[in-house]
Amino acid sequence: MDSISIIGAGIGGLTLGSILKRHDLDFTIYESAPEIKPVGSGIMMAVNAMQIFDQLGLKEKIESKGNKVHGISITDESLRPISKTDILNLEKKYNSCNVAIHRAELQKIMAENIGFENIQLNHSLQQIKKKENYILSFENGTEKESRIVFGADGIRSQVRNQILKTGNIRNAGQKCWRGLADFDLPEQFQNQALEMWGKGKRFGFVKISERQVYWYALVNEKKFRNDLDLLTVFEDFTPLISEILQATSQEKIILNDITDLSPIPKWSSENLCLIGDASHATTPNMGQGACQAIEDAYVIGKLLENNTDFNIIFEEFQKIRRKKVDYIVNTSWKIGQLSQWEYGNSLRNFFMRMLPESTNQMMIEKILQLEM
Repeated sequence: MDSISIIGAGIGGLTLGSILKRHDLDFTIYESAPEIKPVGSGIMMAVNAMQIFDQLGLKEKIESKGNKVHGISITDESLRPISKTDILNLEKKYNSCNVAIHRAELQKIMAENIGFENIQLNHSLQQIKKKENYILSFENGTEKESRIVFGADGIRSQVRNQILKTGNIRNAGQKCWRGLADFDLPEQFQNQALEMWGKGKRFGFVKISERQVYWYALVNEKKFRNDLDLLTVFEDFTPLISEILQATSQEKIILNDITDLSPIPKWSSENLCLIGDASHATTPNMGQGACQAIEDAYVIGKLLENNTDFNIIFEEFQKIRRKKVDYIVNTSWKIGQLSQWEYGNSLRNFFMRMLPESTNQMMIEKILQLEM
């Protein structure tokens, strides 16, 4: 029997594994993928996540494999500024900076830190039942018994669906392409993340390693067709976008719907708790999805310092985390709708340019500050 089982070896599950290891607790992570390999896209680890990685002794490794990002800008299609966030002061305050990195590279660093002996690959959860303990049945025919279960299995969580029987996935009505290009960005973009807002479409990019650029492109679903050509869609954007797209091979492009999870009333049941996207999945407009999963694991670790009763910890965990994650889910949804306007864009951009920089900085600091 497992003392503690974590379902899902994503960023949240792996962070939780690192936290539990520091508390000398026995755990096993079950991951559906047959191997942790370099597939997927880029990800931004914001200052809040990097503070936690610093405490776990992983900050320098992540910085060495990724790219430090000191500013985040929103512009129009022609690179005229709409909003800019300069985080140099916050970097000094928290002794951490944003890092853009390949998601698989980050997972590899974290898995190595935990030890691959604690991760069971090719274990896709098929059924979970509560008896005296939890009985976990996997698609490969394996069955395990576990006293404590963490559901870190994403927005379509089997743990949530089968035990808590709750969760409404909302579709934002946007299609998102994510890609990786071998491309040399101009000097001014080397340590910046940029997102351009057009009419019912967006394009963002950031450097994640020496010669790799992670990019994403969004269009409103009503304009989507299976034969849509991104070069044509974004031909009215700055020519740099066409260059990035032309430098991307087709097999390095992923297409997804933009979704989130409507707030659910409870994240835990007896001896079981959801973390990350399983409990509070957000749209990606604030770059905080994985970062909030990391914060979840961090808060559980902090609570473990003073208590060993997991059910008390689970109750306190939700009380501490609820307000912040609800704010991020709701704000991210609103930003996603605003950024995809098809009409009135000039007026939107004008009013956003008029907002005091201090307003943006206050919002950013609210997100980057850890709760414990």
